[in-house]
Amino acid sequence: MSSENKNIKRQPEWIALCRRVVKSGGAKLGAIIFAIILLFCIFGPLFSSYGPNDIDLMSMYGGPTLKHPFGTDALGRDMMARLMYGGRYSILLGIMASFCSAFIGIVLGSIAGYFGGHTETIIMRIMDIWSSLPGMLLCILVSAVMGSGFLSTVLALTVGSIPGGTRMIRGQVLQERSKEYVEAAEAFNCPKYSIMFRHLLPNCIQPMIVMATMSIGSVMIQAASLSYIGLGVQPPTPEWGAMLADGRSYIRTYPHLLLVPGLAIAATVLAINLLGDGLRSALDPKLRD
Repeated sequence: MSSENKNIKRQPEWIALCRRVVKSGGAKLGAIIFAIILLFCIFGPLFSSYGPNDIDLMSMYGGPTLKHPFGTDALGRDMMARLMYGGRYSILLGIMASFCSAFIGIVLGSIAGYFGGHTETIIMRIMDIWSSLPGMLLCILVSAVMGSGFLSTVLALTVGSIPGGTRMIRGQVLQERSKEYVEAAEAFNCPKYSIMFRHLLPNCIQPMIVMATMSIGSVMIQAASLSYIGLGVQPPTPEWGAMLADGRSYIRTYPHLLLVPGLAIAATVLAINLLGDGLRSALDPKLRD
């Protein structure tokens, strides 16, 4: 029996997590859709005959054909090529902004929850004032001040999501702070930041991972909204929101100019939300079968 037990290797935690995630039918569907979209955006341009900004004035406002499966826009640019390249910008915007705001929220929430006292009061009152302003309004203000562009849009989208993450991590740290392993680490005179980030944080971060994952979809919609009103990524960069802005004047005459990027955004957000819901169920013991 002892030799058999030695040969049994413990399954890595991330593999077990992936297996729990794919047990959900919705999460499996979301993973398939998201994988197809990622492959389309990353590898699709390698097989495309057109660039995102190749102009063909003889093919303006063209509908779907074998030559241009998703049609062409007002300058004769291939919509499929623009959709491929635009997906890279839109998805990257959502991922970068979500996880940047999650990182800042983790740091601030951990400090507020562990140290308490005046430190907690100052941080949480700032978060109260911060969250009193609508997130989209903050995005518009920051984007208007910083100007258009990819990094400016990431910063604008990051700013609006920080208070929610900070509150969540603070609440988790407050629950964990009184447990025995924290008291033992303090009794051995471990540095406070070591206790906070090496002992407390690994036990508090799971809800934040779920929150950051599920916020990618909403951040993508905010990014598209900023581009739509002229404050996000600007033409000729083929971001999905900018493509919507380009086609809004032709919604009655050439609806494919809005339908193509609109459906791409909807499918991506749906896939990410399905994945996030499966991840939440896999990480929460109360929701496991």
